[in-house]
Amino acid sequence: MKKQNKVILLILAVCLLLIAGGLIVFRHSKNDFQYWTPGAGSLTELQEYVEDVTRPGSENFIPKEDRIAVFDMDGTLYGEKAPIYVEWWMFAYRVLEDPSYQASEELVSVANEIVEAAETGIIPDDLEKKHAIANAKAFAGMTIGEYKDYVNSFCLREAKGFTGLKYCEAWYLPMLEVIDYLNRHDFTVYMCSGTDRFLCRALAEGMADIPERQIIGMDSLCVASGQGETDGLDYVYTANDDVVRTEHLIIKNVKANKVSQIIQEIGAKPVLSFGNSSGDFSMAMYTTAGNPYKSMAFMVVADDTEREFGNAEKAQQLRAKWESNGWTPISMKNDWTTIYGKNVIKDAGSQ
Repeated sequence: MKKQNKVILLILAVCLLLIAGGLIVFRHSKNDFQYWTPGAGSLTELQEYVEDVTRPGSENFIPKEDRIAVFDMDGTLYGEKAPIYVEWWMFAYRVLEDPSYQASEELVSVANEIVEAAETGIIPDDLEKKHAIANAKAFAGMTIGEYKDYVNSFCLREAKGFTGLKYCEAWYLPMLEVIDYLNRHDFTVYMCSGTDRFLCRALAEGMADIPERQIIGMDSLCVASGQGETDGLDYVYTANDDVVRTEHLIIKNVKANKVSQIIQEIGAKPVLSFGNSSGDFSMAMYTTAGNPYKSMAFMVVADDTEREFGNAEKAQQLRAKWESNGWTPISMKNDWTTIYGKNVIKDAGSQ
């Protein structure tokens, strides 16, 4: 009889665990999107899409191995409007303020252009390319570990234009929920950014649930520390070697380069694309044009001037552009209940 009682108690315990597990799942699903405005149209479109393509028997069903989602970082997952990219701020600090680094006149000139762009809000068309080339030079000679430590140290600084926000925290909370949601529905999520790959990896660690191997970005050539000027075809890596960055830029991962990198590194066409700017247009087009699977592209629109450095006029123009291509805009202002968190305040007088 005692043995039967133990069996019954064991069964009851298992049932309670299953029920509790079910409740936990139910509660989690109810709070999947706590940072989104209830009924937000863009979120509804995403949820309906995911439900359709993951439901067995659906005519639009996508096998797990082909559920690939690509995300831009700056302006899509992470703040870029304060008032310029974190990568540009870190370069300017390295060149103009870091006492351990003696910069060339060339790099100082680029850094000064970045500071001026931040102050005026006017970014010259060629500054992106100038920065990419100069950035490779500014961090040449660092091992991958040293560069990561540098990023982590810099990103403990307060984000310009905000109170209560460090650069390491400047992720869009609603979009992090989207990543988690897609992961739970067996999508493979990639980040495809114009920012340095290793900076993206350092920033994402512990914040965005994307493995390092699934992060694509701007690349500079890396070599063995003992290699010197010897071609990699003629050098053999030794036990005493480390991997160091060089001053040779390989690729600035924006516009059509994003498509090239997706083809080379992923080897399959994504079915979901998330971006925010002209630099992501090619990625969205590649995702949605001629896709054998049902596909969608979403574009984050910086239309919030209270909680973010948005521009209502530009946002409206971009919204119309995205909609004309059949892509879904995500409104920071209307679709999100918060951007960085309730305790983050945009500084008074900031534009």
